[in-house]
Amino acid sequence: MRSVLERSLSSEGVTITAEIMPPRGADPSRAIQKAQKLAKHVHALNVTDGSRAVMRMSSLALCKLLLDIGLDPVLQIACRDRNRIALQADLLGANALGIKNVLCLTGDPVRVGDQPDTKQVSEFNSIGLLKQVTSLNKGEDPVSGELADGPTSLFPGAAADPNCPSFNSLRRRLEQKRDAGARFLQTQMVMDPKVLENFCNEVANPLELPVLAGVFLLKSAKNALFINRVVPGACIPNSIVNRLEQSTDPANEGIAIAAEQVQRFLGLAKGVHVMAIKAEERVAEILERAGVSSLQQ
Repeated sequence: MRSVLERSLSSEGVTITAEIMPPRGADPSRAIQKAQKLAKHVHALNVTDGSRAVMRMSSLALCKLLLDIGLDPVLQIACRDRNRIALQADLLGANALGIKNVLCLTGDPVRVGDQPDTKQVSEFNSIGLLKQVTSLNKGEDPVSGELADGPTSLFPGAAADPNCPSFNSLRRRLEQKRDAGARFLQTQMVMDPKVLENFCNEVANPLELPVLAGVFLLKSAKNALFINRVVPGACIPNSIVNRLEQSTDPANEGIAIAAEQVQRFLGLAKGVHVMAIKAEERVAEILERAGVSSLQQ
């Protein structure tokens, strides 16, 4: 059976996803409450996996908890922390638990996190992980022959950065991901609709990969400048920084900017992926202001 996300991406309508961060501790109740409030607004919820190389609860665990309450999770899997045996085990386990959507990531380097002396594994990168998903879906044993207990039926996706200065290198990279088995693309934050339009028309559409355009909630001008400084590939224009700086209510202005982006991006891409780090409760308001609330799943 196909996931809600896969069915939506293959339909004529738009697809809306949002990001949920696992808890930094053993109690998942707050994360689950945030997810429940988003249930009627999104087709799927993407659960981060050690984003920015910071310890949090296992993405696999939270995905299972979301699945148990009727939500469609997207399991992020980063290659940074596991060798191939551990990655293979998690893929098989996710499928057994009923988790179908997988976003295959290389992962942020440990040096950017809060435990920079941690040993980094990175035996696979995102392309290697996509190939592994494809192989398991075909029932191929990683050592030899066929999987004795049957194949997986995972729905793999990949990340993309439309702000990449070289479209030629970006196209080559995404061709490799498509050939490795990627079925959809989720982008990094995009601030300029023209950048997204060029990316879709020149790269993603020719590869026949549906795009979920990244919409990122900015909280203040200081927040925007910090992201520009520390996040690779971030390119928040001065016009947006100035809007936040001149606003008497920067938090509300950030919601307005994100809602405007959702409206504009839905005319260019298959859907949007809304990221509101540590402010997931604001995603519903962003989507409501954009006029895409209460989606039929």
